[in-house]
Amino acid sequence: MIEDGATDKGSVTTVRRVGETIRRPAGAWTPAVHALLDHLQAAGFNQAPRALGTDGPDEVLSLLHGEPAFSPWPAALRSIAGISALGRWLRGYHDALQDFRPPTDAQWLGQETEWQPGMVIRHGDLGPWNSIWDGDRLAGFIDWDFAAPGHPLDDLAQLAWYAVPLRPAHQQNRAAITGEHALRDRLDALCVAYGAEPEAVLDALDALQTREADRIERLGALGHQPWAAFLARGDAAEMLGERAWLRAERLKLLR
Repeated sequence: MIEDGATDKGSVTTVRRVGETIRRPAGAWTPAVHALLDHLQAAGFNQAPRALGTDGPDEVLSLLHGEPAFSPWPAALRSIAGISALGRWLRGYHDALQDFRPPTDAQWLGQETEWQPGMVIRHGDLGPWNSIWDGDRLAGFIDWDFAAPGHPLDDLAQLAWYAVPLRPAHQQNRAAITGEHALRDRLDALCVAYGAEPEAVLDALDALQTREADRIERLGALGHQPWAAFLARGDAAEMLGERAWLRAERLKLLR
């Protein structure tokens, strides 16, 4: 866990711990994200940071105690119990949003569509690197900057993409996920915990990868950050490569 007074640089922002709080640069999207986090707190959903306001140019969030799941993943995340905990977390998050209505003036980072009834506010960056583990217990998810309106299944598809992981062998090896049927078993466990069908998740992921690669190419070419940085490091091409892998492996992933 980040030490008090230390900073941690991610791919988009640098955060700093001050006591039991995290400070990170605020943006035009911060009021909308804080409205979302305030709603989660009021709904009793405690597996996300609490919004504590702003301090000069920074937003202030509560600290989630634990460690992020960087590669190679901790044993807790590599287990079926761990991937199931992620599915239950996402189901709980989406359930807590049932009566959430975004502020009429809400701005979201990289927003691609207007919120409509039936949508949720997607976390937008559901990778293991943003999951916080306190031993074997999932404490929650951090880094809500990419939250934006979308469909619930797209959140689940992104979580499956990065946390099963539905990625080529070298990414599986980095995560230390091994075994002939490991991906299929983990996908099944995630879907059971959330309450969705694997086939629907794979369909949603194929479409999500297409849209995300297009967004990086489109916004990156215009110089908009952080998509310009994503484009420069090859993320769009990597996503399309992973989409091709997903299509080739589809039948193996479905029982």
